[in-house]
Amino acid sequence: MAIEKIVIVGGGTAGWMAAAPLSRMLQGDRELSVTLVESEAIGTVGVGEATIPPFRDFNQALEISDREMLSNVQGTFKLGIQFENWGAKDDRYIHPFGNYGYTIGGLSFHQVWHHMKKLGDNRPIQAFNVETMAAYFGRFMRSEDTQRDDLPPVNYAFHLDAGQYAKFLRRYAEARGVVRKEGKVCDVSLDGESGDVTSITLEDGSVIEGDLFIDCSGFRGLLIEQTLETGYEDWTHWLPCNRAVALPCNRDDGSPPPPFTRAIAHDAGWQWQVPLQHRNGNGHVYCDAFMSADEATDILVNNLAGKPTADPNHLRFVTGRRKKFWNRNVVALGLSAGFMEPLESTSIHLINTGINKLIAMLSLDGITEATRNTFNRLTGKEYARIRDFLILHYNATKRDDTEFWNYCRTMSVPDSLSEKVELFRTSGQIFREEDELFTETSWAAVMMGQGIPMQGNIAMTNTLERGKTKSELDEIEKSIRYFVQHMPPHAEYIAKYCPAPPIS
Repeated sequence: MAIEKIVIVGGGTAGWMAAAPLSRMLQGDRELSVTLVESEAIGTVGVGEATIPPFRDFNQALEISDREMLSNVQGTFKLGIQFENWGAKDDRYIHPFGNYGYTIGGLSFHQVWHHMKKLGDNRPIQAFNVETMAAYFGRFMRSEDTQRDDLPPVNYAFHLDAGQYAKFLRRYAEARGVVRKEGKVCDVSLDGESGDVTSITLEDGSVIEGDLFIDCSGFRGLLIEQTLETGYEDWTHWLPCNRAVALPCNRDDGSPPPPFTRAIAHDAGWQWQVPLQHRNGNGHVYCDAFMSADEATDILVNNLAGKPTADPNHLRFVTGRRKKFWNRNVVALGLSAGFMEPLESTSIHLINTGINKLIAMLSLDGITEATRNTFNRLTGKEYARIRDFLILHYNATKRDDTEFWNYCRTMSVPDSLSEKVELFRTSGQIFREEDELFTETSWAAVMMGQGIPMQGNIAMTNTLERGKTKSELDEIEKSIRYFVQHMPPHAEYIAKYCPAPPIS
């Protein structure tokens, strides 16, 4: 059956991220409508305020400039994530967005670095990563600002107010023909033969028919789960945190926003700190089997940079994913598709990639089983790869000071993760599975940052010429030091490039 009516159920970040690229399809010569239904009374979760570099491609595809977007969403730049108290209490390291050095003699840089370290070179690997060094010194500059090609590229993402970003995309989508309907869904109608969703009914009696429905209704999964009973794959054993409390605050000390996210481990979970232009986004993710809501809230309140600007927002979730992301004529995006907590800022990314796959596969001539199967298989692999990376943070720890960390340190993990860790431990080798999100540097940064040692090197490192290799490392370090020294402070860069209007 031809697709002439697309209905998005739910707004927020997921809903309007879906609506924006779909709105561009309305300019074609096929008859097509896109309707988004949301209720202001329901509200949105609004905890996803940090992104990763592929998010920039999403905005560029919409022909939205970084400058315009950041100014509208109180945005700042993000060079990586600083993890504190994860491998051990008082430890800290940065997972950077860019690579350590570059490939030398066909070898990954972290292997070269480890080889040279055994030969007496004591420079930390962080000295060979421009994002890490810029983050440590609170500086920022885009590569294109230098007009030089002899300096290392700067890989970055953004911190943003997710609610303001949804409003920004709403204006974009409505200007291109997307119709927004205010109201709560009270009934869903199914086709008696196919089982497809045919329409939704709002509390005011309005009936909205559709050929393809996109479920952006959040954790409850109004269409994908409550209506179609798709089923859920529970990953609580590996990712035990199941509660969060979010609380924005001012920066009362007047400190400038750092160009990185902070992830601070506590007794039964961790706290995020996301710096926006005029405030911080904060939250405490925890496991209620080891900590009460009151205790979690107290820990968060006592670790804020300033006075709270709202009441605590308590959230419940189950880590995992739907057994199908595309079931019949319903595609789940965002929290309705699954949730693996915000530890590596992948929530908005999974919305992005879900939309990308949907648009790449969508034919207005109709939905085929092959399309659904491909979408589900590719999305399932993506979730599994990200899941393993998140588990690594919890499992690779020496912490034994609380029952929560004892559980995480000793829990069984997927074979796919065990093999990756053992291979790195043995020889420093990291193989990326197909087109998984996280790079060699990402895996190496977390494994080394949390105390997994490289006990040996692959044989090819013995072919490295010591003097020549040292000279290459010297040049890399020198180039990074020069670049960082010439970067302006992060706050100064924001003030010139993308200042947001004052909050009234």
